[in-house]
Amino acid sequence: MEYITIFGSARFDEHSPYYKAAFNLASKLSKAGYGIVTGGSGGIMEAANKGAFLSGGVSVGINVILPFEQKTNPYCTTSKLISNLPDRKKELISMSDIFIIMPGGFGTLDELFEVLTEAQTGVRKHKIIFCCSDFWNPLIDFFKNTLLPNGAINDHSFTTFTVLDDFDEILEYIHN
Repeated sequence: MEYITIFGSARFDEHSPYYKAAFNLASKLSKAGYGIVTGGSGGIMEAANKGAFLSGGVSVGINVILPFEQKTNPYCTTSKLISNLPDRKKELISMSDIFIIMPGGFGTLDELFEVLTEAQTGVRKHKIIFCCSDFWNPLIDFFKNTLLPNGAINDHSFTTFTVLDDFDEILEYIHN
């Protein structure tokens, strides 16, 4: 089975459009035969695990011990508890070569920049998909308008990821 890791914030609740998008996307991916991997906590992670779980698919949660906010959501068919963030990130990344980046904060950005750096440097070949362009467009603009003109990245850097909101297009991109 091929796994897709979905990164996103623990802080969006079930009323958030991002939570709903993560649920629906994970459901679609699960029905297409992919296993879903998340950080196993709440918010986007819960939504993705729930979408996979309720679709009868594999739903993996790789959680971490933190002094606040982290508990494993009940929608994981398999879960693992890691004692620190660097090892958790390593585990989340090692399980997949396909990454969907949903809206999130510093933790999501940390995970995102790890996979972008691996892809840019050729350490590993990844498919990286930013989902929810309304959220991510300011960051992509920063890449284009600040990093690129200052030589911090080059044009090739933009081949390491794509931005897609349509779930059918995401599935097609993954298949190619």
